[in-house]
Amino acid sequence: MNQRDQALTEQRERIMSQAERKIWITFRKEGIHCYPAAATDPALVTGDEYDVSFLGSPHRHIFHFRVWIDVLHNDRDIEFIQFKRWLENLYKDGILQLDHKSCEMMADDLYAEIAGRYPERAVWIEVAEDGENGALIKYELTHPSLSIKI
Repeated sequence: MNQRDQALTEQRERIMSQAERKIWITFRKEGIHCYPAAATDPALVTGDEYDVSFLGSPHRHIFHFRVWIDVLHNDRDIEFIQFKRWLENLYKDGILQLDHKSCEMMADDLYAEIAGRYPERAVWIEVAEDGENGALIKYELTHPSLSIKI
């Protein structure tokens, strides 16, 4: 192997050894959603095609979750199926509740449980209403633009 090929091989190995590794899982849960301010806020009660005052009444959604979490190596120290079952059971066992919360609130609640069990890991959580509209929150250990540890 010539010197250039050797350098490229070493670079590729350095990149692979430092690569960010995450697994992700998905699950769905039925919940009742309500956004009380939608019934009275003039910015939301518009009386035209943009009127969303109906959100002020309780209504059903299927919330779609996608959760990414750092893993430490390629043999995965967190098994997909076990992680998924644990997250689903947080709702089944009543530890977490969906009802009357925004997607962002649900993500924060879920993150608090994940961080308690798996500290010192970046976690990304996406929560969508009916798989259509939602939020993504990235819970990072560092803030890249500031280069500081949080």
